[in-house]
Amino acid sequence: MTGAIAVVPLVPGFEEIEAVTIIDVLRRGGVSVVVAGLTAEPVAGSHDIALVPDQILGAIAWDEVSALVLPGGPGTATLQTTEPVIQALQKLHGAGKLTAAVCAAPLVLAAAGLLTGKRVTSYPTVRDRLGGIWVEEPVVQDGTILTGSGPATALPFALKVLAYLAGAEVAENVAQGMLYPI
Repeated sequence: MTGAIAVVPLVPGFEEIEAVTIIDVLRRGGVSVVVAGLTAEPVAGSHDIALVPDQILGAIAWDEVSALVLPGGPGTATLQTTEPVIQALQKLHGAGKLTAAVCAAPLVLAAAGLLTGKRVTSYPTVRDRLGGIWVEEPVVQDGTILTGSGPATALPFALKVLAYLAGAEVAENVAQGMLYPI
């Protein structure tokens, strides 16, 4: 284990390929991942695949968390108005910790006020609502903010999160084990 702790919050309508890829890649790299739900009940994604949270979002000890990583999907609208998520993003960002979002989820970073003047990417349909400097790239890092453009970029996005939390060598080893070239 790396000592890093990443929280992946799930709300109904999350994008499954993004959530599972993030969770899987980070755990392969030795990062402790807490899958957090609004309740302890299974959470159904946008394609009716349900995941069981490890912990309730309100019970997270945010001072111990290294990163908050948001999958996208239609559930993004809920995340944008979930006050514990917004507060956690602001707290982590203020402490110089990683805040990451893929697909439509950079909208949540924008709702938390983190994207002004930052280079970001996202699903193309939400680009005009981010308030940052949108670039057409699969994964973009600007300081402690990391964004990905969509479901097809879930793997390189997750590997970039892993590299940030556990180091480039760990991410490279995980990528090689998955037969993914980086």
